[in-house]
Amino acid sequence: MVSRKDLGSWLTGPDTSGISKYPGERLGLPESGPGSMARAGRRILAICIDWGLALLISNFAFGGNQWATLAVFAAEQILLIGTLGYSIGHRIAGIHVVKLGGGPAGPLAALVRALLLCLVIPAVIFDPDHRGLHDKAMDTILIRM
Repeated sequence: MVSRKDLGSWLTGPDTSGISKYPGERLGLPESGPGSMARAGRRILAICIDWGLALLISNFAFGGNQWATLAVFAAEQILLIGTLGYSIGHRIAGIHVVKLGGGPAGPLAALVRALLLCLVIPAVIFDPDHRGLHDKAMDTILIRM
């Protein structure tokens, strides 16, 4: 026979003991300030700025060709993140890309991240730490400056 004790467990809600309180906690990052995970607002601002610049360049240099816009966007991501650790949009939004251990992302990580970012889907699937599949693939994180 089913007892009240068996049915009562769902009333207490799900077990939240293993869930982190904020994005980046599981990675050892602070909750806020420099070095904390870049939140969605900053990420969206950065990608909008980068895409806008790619559109501007593409309109003047390639007559607004959609593939040229994507290529300009990818080139910006690869070159700037691979060398500086941030794109123009990242810099304006106050975020940058680093390896999970804290070192620079590097050219290979920038290349793979940019290619996956251009596919869109890997960037919109993310974990509780706000790391998209493109970041998880290269073991990188976007943190606040």
